[in-house]
Amino acid sequence: MAFLRNLLATITGLIVFSILGIIILFAVMGALAASGDEIPTVKDNSVLYMPLSGVIVEQAIENPLDKAFGDETAQLAILDAVNAIKAAADDDKIKGIYIETKYIGASFSSLQEIRDALLDFKESGKFIYAYGEYMSEGDYYIASVADEIYLNPQGALEFNGLALNIMFYKGLFDKLDIKPVIFRPTSNKFKSFVEPYIRKDISEESKLQYSELLNSVYDFYLENVADTRGIDQSELERISDEMLVSFPEDAKKYGLVSQVEYEDVVKDVMRDTLGIDEAKDIPYVSWSDYAKVAKADEEYSKDKIAVIVANGPIYQSVGEDDGVGGEQFARYIRKARDDKKVKAIVLRINSPGGSLTGSDMIWREVMLTKGVKPIIASMSGVAASGGYYIAMAADTIVAQSNTITGSIGIFSMLYDFETFLDGKLGLTHDVVCTGEYSDFITVTRPFTEYENSVMQRGVDRGYLTFTSKAAEGRGMSLEDLQAVAEGRVWSGLQAKENGLVDVLGSYEDALNLAAQAADIEEFSLKIYPQQKPFFEKLVSDLTGQAQGYFTQSDILAPYRKQLKSLKEMEGIQARMPAEIEIH
Repeated sequence: MAFLRNLLATITGLIVFSILGIIILFAVMGALAASGDEIPTVKDNSVLYMPLSGVIVEQAIENPLDKAFGDETAQLAILDAVNAIKAAADDDKIKGIYIETKYIGASFSSLQEIRDALLDFKESGKFIYAYGEYMSEGDYYIASVADEIYLNPQGALEFNGLALNIMFYKGLFDKLDIKPVIFRPTSNKFKSFVEPYIRKDISEESKLQYSELLNSVYDFYLENVADTRGIDQSELERISDEMLVSFPEDAKKYGLVSQVEYEDVVKDVMRDTLGIDEAKDIPYVSWSDYAKVAKADEEYSKDKIAVIVANGPIYQSVGEDDGVGGEQFARYIRKARDDKKVKAIVLRINSPGGSLTGSDMIWREVMLTKGVKPIIASMSGVAASGGYYIAMAADTIVAQSNTITGSIGIFSMLYDFETFLDGKLGLTHDVVCTGEYSDFITVTRPFTEYENSVMQRGVDRGYLTFTSKAAEGRGMSLEDLQAVAEGRVWSGLQAKENGLVDVLGSYEDALNLAAQAADIEEFSLKIYPQQKPFFEKLVSDLTGQAQGYFTQSDILAPYRKQLKSLKEMEGIQARMPAEIEIH
C-alpha cells in the first residue's frame, strides 16, 4: 500500500507540474506575442507615466514573464529611463510627466541621474505631477522636482535622515568555534570589510568614515530638495532631525508636499491641464514602453562610443549575471579598442570591487587603451575598492556627488575550522606532504608563524601595487595618494575634493566628454555586455524565481547571502569595507 501511495503521489505531482508548465508556457507565448519587438504607439496629448517601483539597475533584461504576471516594473535600466525622459522633452505628443511613488529601490546616484533628467525636462515648459500613498526618502528625492506633489490622506512621507545598518557575525563564529584569519595592511585602518567577522560593533574609524559619508550624501540631498521646494536647507535639517513629519498634514504644513489628496483628484487636475473631458481616460505611456520609442528614434551614426557596463562584484575570470569577470571585461575593452568604428569608450561602473587580480586585468586593458582612444570612467551608485581600481587609469573620472567611491585598500580573509570540525562535528584531519608547506593554504589547522608572514607580505605588496597605480593614474605623489586611501570610502563630492575624481556629473556628461575627446559631434552607442538570448535568460529567471519563493520570506536569507559571498573571496580582495545599505 505504501508503494501505491507513493506512486500515486508521484503521478499526481507530475500532472500538476505539467499543467503549471503549460500555463506558464502559454503566458510566456502571450506576453511574447503582445510585446516582442513592437514599438509602442504614442497618442497625441499623452502623459509619460513614471511608477517609482521595482529596482533601478544599470542594464535591464526584458522578461515577458513580468508582464505575463502583471509586474511591469520589476527592473528599470537607469540609462533607458534617462533617455526616455530626455526624448519626452522634445516630443510634441508628450505634454507632461506623472510620477507615482511606489518605494523605488535605487542608489542615490541612480536617483540623481533621473532627477537631473527631470530638471532638464522642466525646461521644456511641460508639467510634472507626483502622487504617492507612501513616499520613501528615495521616492521623495525624485518627486521633489514636480510642479505639484500630492500625498494620500492616509499615506506617509519618510523624512528623517539616512541610516546605515551593518550585520556582525563574530558572535555566531564564537558559538561555532570558527576563527577568521585576517590579513590586511596595517595602514588600512578604514578597510573594515572584515570587521563583522572579528567584532560585534563598529570601530571608531568606521564610525568616522560612515558618519562623514552619510552626512555628505544627505547634505547634498537636502541642498537639492531645498532648491526645488523653495525651503531653506537649515529648515529641512530641522524638520528631518526632529522628525516633524508624522502625518500627511505635517508634510503639507512644512511645504514638503503641495496637497493632501486622493489620486482621483490628481487625475482630475491632469485632465484639466490636458484639456480633456473628465469622463475620458488619460492617455498614458509608461516609461518602460517609451524607452523603446526613444531608442527607435535614435539617429544612426557610423561613429560609435562603446559603453562597457561593469555592474556587480569583480571576479577573476568570468562574472555571473550580476558580476564583472576580469577576463571577460578585459576582452570587451580590447574589442572596443580594436573596433575602428568605436571612437571612444565609456566605462560605466557600479561595483563594490572584489578580486584584486580580476581588477588588475581590467586596469591593464584601460592602460593599453589610453593614448589609442579616449576612455572615460562614469561612476554610478558605487565604484569603490576594485570598482575604483578599474577606473583609476581612465583619462577622466566622472562621478555623481552621492556616488560611493574610494576605499583604496585590500585584505585577505581565510578561516580556521579545526576546533569547529573536531569539537562540533567530531571530524579530524591529518596530512602527508612532500614539503613542510605543501598543505598551505588550509582551513583545517591554524597557520604557522611563517605562513602568516607570507600572507601578510602578499597583502602589503598588493596594497603598494594598488596605491602606486592609483597615484600614477591620478597624477599624485604616492604619499598624497596614501593619505586619502587607507581603505576609506568617500562620497563623490569628497572624492573630488581629495583628487580621486575629476568631474562631478552624470552618465550623459561622461558621454559628452568622450565625444569631445574623440572630436565627434554625432555618435551611436555600442553597449557591452550584450543581453543574453531570451530563452537562455528565461531559464535563469525561472530558476531564480523558484528559489525566491522559498527564500524571500526566510529570515535567514540575508545571512546565507553573506555566507555565500565569502565563498567567492578567493585570493586578495579589493572590496568595499562593508555591505553598505543606506536607507
